[in-house]
Parts: sequence; C-alpha cells; structure tokens
Amino acid sequence: MALIVLRFIFLLCAGGVSAIINTSLPSGGSEAVPWLTFAAIMGLAVAIVVLDIYVPRKRIDTITSVYFGVLIGVLLTFILTIAAAPLIELTSNLRVFQLVVGLVLCYVCTSVLLQTKDDFRFLIPYVEFVREVKGFKPLVLDTSVVIDGRIADLVATGVFDNQLIMPRFALSELQAIADSSDKLRRTRGRRGLDVLNRLRADENVDLQIFDRELPELAGQTVDLKLVLLAKHLEGKVVTGDYNLNKVAKVQGVPVINLNEISNALRPVFLPDESFRLRIIKPGEGPEQGIGYLDDGTMVVVEGGRHKIGQEIDVRVTSTLQTNAGKMIFTKVDAR
Repeated sequence: MALIVLRFIFLLCAGGVSAIINTSLPSGGSEAVPWLTFAAIMGLAVAIVVLDIYVPRKRIDTITSVYFGVLIGVLLTFILTIAAAPLIELTSNLRVFQLVVGLVLCYVCTSVLLQTKDDFRFLIPYVEFVREVKGFKPLVLDTSVVIDGRIADLVATGVFDNQLIMPRFALSELQAIADSSDKLRRTRGRRGLDVLNRLRADENVDLQIFDRELPELAGQTVDLKLVLLAKHLEGKVVTGDYNLNKVAKVQGVPVINLNEISNALRPVFLPDESFRLRIIKPGEGPEQGIGYLDDGTMVVVEGGRHKIGQEIDVRVTSTLQTNAGKMIFTKVDAR
C-alpha cells in the first residue's frame, strides 16, 4: 500500500514539474509545446514506475554503491571546481568543466564501489548490523558439497536463508571435473552443475558467483582459498570434505559439515527399544543379518541370517558411533 501511495505522489509531482516548466517557457510559442512537455515528463515518470514494478528484487549493496558513487563524484567535482576556479575563469568554460569532470568522476566512483562493494560495508551501518546478526553470515560452498547434491534439498527446506557464495575458482574446478575424460568424474561434475542450476532457478535462494580475485588468494590451493574467502566475507564454509573441515577449523573459520548434519538428524534408538527392519544380506558373524534404516544406518541383527528378505521385529542391544557413521546392533525380538 505504501508503494502505491508513493507512486501516486510521484506521478502528481511529475505533473507539477511539467507545470513549472511550462510557466517558464517564453510566451508566444506554439500551443502544442506545453502539451508535449507534459506528455514527455509524464511518460518518463510512468516509465520509471513501470521499471520499478517489473524489477522487484533490488540488491541494497548494488543500489548503495550507485548512490555513494554519484554522491562522491558530485562532491569531488564541487571541490575540483573550487580548486581550479582561477584556471577556469581564464577560459570562461565553467559549465563545460563541471559537466565533463562530473560525468567522469561519477562513473569512476560508481565503478570502483561496484567492484569493491564487499570491502566498504563500513559505509552502510544497516547492512553491517545485519551481517553481524547470528544466522545471516554468507555460506561459501565447496565443490564437494555441490557435487553431493544434498545442499539443494537442505536449502529447499528453508533451514538456511543465508546468501550462498560459489567462488569462481571452485566453479572452474567443477567445470574441469565435468569435462574430465573419466566417466565417473564427468558424471559427478555434471551433477554438480545441475545442482547449481537448480539453486539459481529457485527464486527463494540467493546464490552469488564470487568473481573477484583477492590478493591473499594468489598462489593458494583451492581448499585454502575457500577458507580465506570465508574469512574475508565473515562467513562460513559449507563442505562434506573432512580435510577442508580441519583446515577451516585451524584458520578459525566456522564450518557447516553436511555429514555432521546428517548424523545429527538420524533417529536415536535406545537399548531395549524395538522396531521393524527388513534383512537385506548376511553379516560377518555366523548368525548375523544386515539391514539398513531409511537414512542408510547399518543395523546388525544377531540371529537374522536365516531371515534374509523378511521384515521382522528387532530389539536394540547397543549402538556404535564410528567415523563412517553409526551402527546399531540388535537381536531378533522373540516377543
């Protein structure tokens, strides 16, 4: 509602501006000139409103970069005009000097800020405040986590509403994997690209490709580049790679490990608790059978070797947590 009122007031103001311009026109001119002026001003105002409506998603960092760039350019032009006033008076071209210098400085300042908008957050107190709030830190994606594919399903649940960052060097590594001569690597790489396209197609996901080359990243390995970039952006690394997890922790960078999330969401079974399970294959022991829960957790069933292919009731005897995941030891529930 507030936007509708704002646009209505803007159109009224545009009509007022056209009226002011028409009153300043010399008398005796063509009767069509006031109407043409009114049509031109209102047409421009309507075009701006339509553009505003059809571009609903606007990034505050980009808009602020433009605002600050123009503001700094105008300010520098004013200062240079005062400083160069003695020279300008000799040529009597003050207006031309201001227009040329203002045009150049506004462009240069805006261009610099757009290219370095991640480095001037101190100019935007609101944005800096939001970034400090817990949960709004950007998430830097690792190549392995994109290939894994679970990140897309996790983001789709709405658990993460953070901005996702895919570095250009990680994307290049993913493209190299997709172009590999090895069939398995090529398949994995293409799946990673499909996951990225799925994330970019989702309007509720803010996925950005980080193109800048930071000086501190030069000559570093891909894993260390990811960690240093996350530190630079004050974000977190999202990975499923054990080694990258260790490197990030050594550097003091927060890590979201998808394997740890998966383990944390697995159901917890207490000793003497019962559940139904289908026996899939024989185990290593003479009487053992093996089954799996829906999340992939292996269940060893004592006395289940002769019930392969059957769905039976089992009772938990103990659980074992390993680096590969959790194992549940059970026995056939005779009750």
